Amino acid sequence: MSWNYERGRIYNRRTDIHGRYQGQQQGGIITPAKHALVIIITGEAGEEHGYADRWRTDGVFEYFGEGQIGNMQMHKGNAAIANHSSNGKSLLLFAKTKQGLRFEDEFICEAHHTEKAPDREGTLRDAIVFELRPMSNVLETVELQELQTLNIEELRKKAFASASMAPSKSSTTTTVYERSRHVRDYVVARSNGNCEGCGLPAPFKRPNGIPYLEPHHIRRLTDGGPDNPKYVIALCPNCHRRVHSGADGITYNDRLAVKMKAIEVAKS
Repeated sequence: MSWNYERGRIYNRRTDIHGRYQGQQQGGIITPAKHALVIIITGEAGEEHGYADRWRTDGVFEYFGEGQIGNMQMHKGNAAIANHSSNGKSLLLFAKTKQGLRFEDEFICEAHHTEKAPDREGTLRDAIVFELRPMSNVLETVELQELQTLNIEELRKKAFASASMAPSKSSTTTTVYERSRHVRDYVVARSNGNCEGCGLPAPFKRPNGIPYLEPHHIRRLTDGGPDNPKYVIALCPNCHRRVHSGADGITYNDRLAVKMKAIEVAKS
C-alpha cells in the first residue's frame, strides 16, 4: 500500500484524505503542508472546466493542471506536481466515482506540455498537461537493467544530478528511467555490500557479482516514489519485507529515516 491507500479501494475525501493529512478542502490538487505528499484527483466533472484527463496507449496518464480561467500558470498546485520528485514528495492519484474516491496508484511526473483547451467560460487558453507514469512500471523496467560498476564518486554524482532534474517539455521517458537507475546504482554501491538497515552482508550476489540489495524509499511504506539518494536506502530482502509487512514496519521505517541522514552526511 502507498501511504496506507490500497489500489482500487474507495475512500472518503474528508475522512480518509483530509482527516489523515489535511490539505486543501477544495480543488483537484491537494498539497498537505506537514507531509511529503501531493494528491491529485481526476474525474469526469472536470470536463466542464476544460480538463480532459486521459490515458495514453503507452501507459502514461495525462493530467490537466489547475486554473479555470485564462492560461494555466506553473505555480502553486501545478508547481507541486512538476517538482514533486525533486522535492522528495510522493504523487498519488485518485479517481472520482459515485461511491467516493478510488485510489489508482502512485505516479511520477516525467514531463509536461501545454496544449490549447477551453477554460470554464469556453475561451481557448494554454493548458498545462502533466505526463504521469505509474511508479510500478518504472521500477519493473529498471530492475531488469544491469547495475553500473563505476566508482562510487561517479555514481553519486550521476545520482544527485539526475534527482535534481525537474520534468519539462523536453523531458522523456528515458530521463525518468535513467534517474531511477542512477539512484539505484549509487545506493547499492554506497552500501558496500552490507544492508544499510541491519548491517549484515547481502544474502547473495547477482549474476554479475554485485551483492544483492534492494532500494527502499523511506519517505513512505511502498516501493517507488521520488528518486533521490537522500531518501533511498539499500536493504536486504528481509529488512525490506519487514518495513512493508512487519508489525513494526512504520517504526522501523522511521528508524531508517534517521539512519539515512547519517549515511549521506558521511558520504558527502
